[in-house]
Amino acid sequence: MPVSAFRTFYSLLFYLFIPLVIIRLLWRGCRAPAYLHRWGERFGFAPFLTGKAVIWVHAVSVGEVQASLPLMRALLSCYPHHTLLLTTLTPTGSAQVQKQLGANVAHCYLPYDLPDATARFLQRVQPLLGIILETELWPNLLHQCQRRKIPVILANARLSERSALGYYRLGVLTRDMLSKLAFIAAQGKADADRFITLGAPPERVQVTGNLKFELKLPPHLAAQGTSLRRQWGAQRPLWIAASTHEGEEEQILAAFKQVRKHYPTALLILVPRHPERFNRVHQLCQRQGFITQRRSEQRACAPATEIFLGDSMGELLLFFAASDVAFLGGSLVPVGGHNPLEPAALKRPVILGPHLFNFKGISHQLLEAGAATQIQTIQDLTQAVVRYLGDPQLRVKAGKAGQRVIAQNQGASSKIMQQITVLLSG
Repeated sequence: MPVSAFRTFYSLLFYLFIPLVIIRLLWRGCRAPAYLHRWGERFGFAPFLTGKAVIWVHAVSVGEVQASLPLMRALLSCYPHHTLLLTTLTPTGSAQVQKQLGANVAHCYLPYDLPDATARFLQRVQPLLGIILETELWPNLLHQCQRRKIPVILANARLSERSALGYYRLGVLTRDMLSKLAFIAAQGKADADRFITLGAPPERVQVTGNLKFELKLPPHLAAQGTSLRRQWGAQRPLWIAASTHEGEEEQILAAFKQVRKHYPTALLILVPRHPERFNRVHQLCQRQGFITQRRSEQRACAPATEIFLGDSMGELLLFFAASDVAFLGGSLVPVGGHNPLEPAALKRPVILGPHLFNFKGISHQLLEAGAATQIQTIQDLTQAVVRYLGDPQLRVKAGKAGQRVIAQNQGASSKIMQQITVLLSG
């Protein structure tokens, strides 16, 4: 069957599922009202961008937006007379764009991968070049870009074994998508090899490293973290469990009960990944008998408080800076973990669960360097937290190791910029 037939079948299925997509938007909007707005953008009704040539970058959500910042800053510096458009899929990603880049870039949601929606989006935006972060491969979007002779780079590209298997099952459709990419900037050799195995032309694939290693901390973050720590209690042992998911909080609270047997004044900073879960996690903490205070209450942390619930957006770095040790969520359940580089950059020892497939390479490097510890069970988690809280020298050693790993892996943005320059001047 020709690839055009596969793409047509895929598109028809997508159209059939649009009612369910709308129902899902409405359902998510009940918990996060931002999902109820800007639906036109999701169907390709992007703002018209006129007057300047456009470079388009796509980053799915908060993590990808954060990873894109070194590249975005390089683009702003090298192409000041172009309009930079940064698209996302989620409201939290949209908020991160506004917070980090503000009026320096244009922003809208990337449309659903429908033939008419993607064509409408590209017609309104008319980019000279598309840069898609990580592994957002959409058949109709790439087809429409090729029709309009818009080169597309897959930057910071990663492909886990699980994802590679899924793409392999799509057969000719995957090979067609990969053939339409002008360049694949892979995070590591294993990623590059998987793309080539799936059909990417080897001459278009290069290992450039991971943009996430080029994170830039706000200049006053350390001082702000020290100030927040004083508010929480300068002498209290502080442990943060960040970006937690459904099914993890119960395990973390069980470990925290054991930690408090060793450190009765310890404070747990608990930060759920998704805002729509803030209330449920707060209720869980209260049901288990913990004295819990919410960041949204905007009051000083009482000495009796046992759990501080980080129910705010954009403050995770600050919470890391104020804590002694950081556990990264999404790793006790099979979500695949979250970016461990932010606490590592702040010289905080990192604790990771067994499920790390989203950040396998980064996590392995931190674990090998002694900057992180991997745990399997609640008992392991308790022991790791107690060990780090009780040994300041171990925390310092882990913190320095994390910074070394970061310093040794920087340079991805400059390598990607070289390819962007080639494509834009060609």
